[in-house]
Amino acid sequence: MTERVLIKDLAAREDGPVRVSGWVEKVRDQRYVQFVVLRDESGAVQLVNGGVLREADPENPRSDILLARTTTIAELTQGTFVTVTGELQHNERVKLGGVEIQIDTIDVVAASLPDNPVAADSGLDVRLDWRFLDLRRPEQNLVFRVQTTFLNALRQVWIERDFIEIQTPKLMASASESRAELFEVEYFEGKAFLAQSPQFFKQMAQAAGFGGIFEVGPAFRADHSFTSRHATEFTSIDTEISWIDSHEDVMELHEELIVAGLSAVKEKHGDAIQQLFGVEVQVPERPFPRIPLAEAKEIVKERGYEVPRTDADMDPEGERQIAAYVKEKYGHEFVFLTDYASSIRPFYHMRHEDDAELTKSYDLIFNGTEISTGAQREHRIDVLEAQARDKGMDPEELGFYLDFFRYGVPPHGGFGMGLNRVLMLMLQQSSIREVTYLFRGPTRLLP
Repeated sequence: MTERVLIKDLAAREDGPVRVSGWVEKVRDQRYVQFVVLRDESGAVQLVNGGVLREADPENPRSDILLARTTTIAELTQGTFVTVTGELQHNERVKLGGVEIQIDTIDVVAASLPDNPVAADSGLDVRLDWRFLDLRRPEQNLVFRVQTTFLNALRQVWIERDFIEIQTPKLMASASESRAELFEVEYFEGKAFLAQSPQFFKQMAQAAGFGGIFEVGPAFRADHSFTSRHATEFTSIDTEISWIDSHEDVMELHEELIVAGLSAVKEKHGDAIQQLFGVEVQVPERPFPRIPLAEAKEIVKERGYEVPRTDADMDPEGERQIAAYVKEKYGHEFVFLTDYASSIRPFYHMRHEDDAELTKSYDLIFNGTEISTGAQREHRIDVLEAQARDKGMDPEELGFYLDFFRYGVPPHGGFGMGLNRVLMLMLQQSSIREVTYLFRGPTRLLP
């Protein structure tokens, strides 16, 4: 018997011989019986050694085997990796899945040191220091299964729409949007920058005639923030689409993707999320509420909070306030804030025909936190150059980007969305550190 059975599949099997492998989570060494809780990537199961023998018995022909097995189990440390063969038995009295395995053989494949550095009450920094141990927790395992399901659902939407997946470079000769928050790196005899976003290259795909495109990849921001929602390296979900009429088309695509992702997560992991996180995944109804930013600020002000910023943007508390309003009025976890001022948007955002002070753009707020920015892009070269100058930028420095628009580009738009923020808010976690495989921040480059 060489088949390794995943623990999650044991309940569906008939009683009989079975082989499992995993990490020792707990040992209860009693006088006449030993219990081991074994966990693999799919779940946990109780192992039972009923043939406990503490010393050699000349009258028992299996004395050596039983003694060795008892000793091995007694010396197991948390985290030791073992392979076990035995007899699977269904037993409704067993709280852990209604099955247990009567141990026949137990093989220590890789022993663990006895002093596990991560305890149940360890703080986040300690857990991040020993991330590979922290990731063994069922909650963490579930986070990345949820991530996989969410992204797969988005990919299905894109592929059904005949979108093309691209991988854009992360080393750039110049700033992608501005020189703020850029990481500069040595590059042979010169220098390069780590990409803040794939924005310019997404738009290049529109000039190339690709139509709808998407990318899931890393992005880098030299941001000194230590908040729960910021990181210096994060995973960005990006899409761009041609032949749109306005940013409304982008928002409709955005809604479709969000609903598809959350529907898939709820269907596949809803029960597990409820059990481990105490969270019921909500699939939002379409269309999502839409509120112009100026109106949102007035709503927030009427609720007793006035945004203190000197620019025209919304602040985090304002986002929380408008989200609370939307939840109360519409019962919705999402809201599009639209029509941001051109003064706080990039030069390539298209402006309204009847009011050049406003852009055809939006931020998507999820449970009180901004997760995405989207817009219709300006595709007319003369307007782009003028808007770049209006921002104090030199069109000469944007030469390679502006060249895209000198040879005909259709009206287009898109968005970039932070994957880690989506997961954090979906699972109602306190920090993106909890839902990032290996977090990177101003003071963390290890492990």
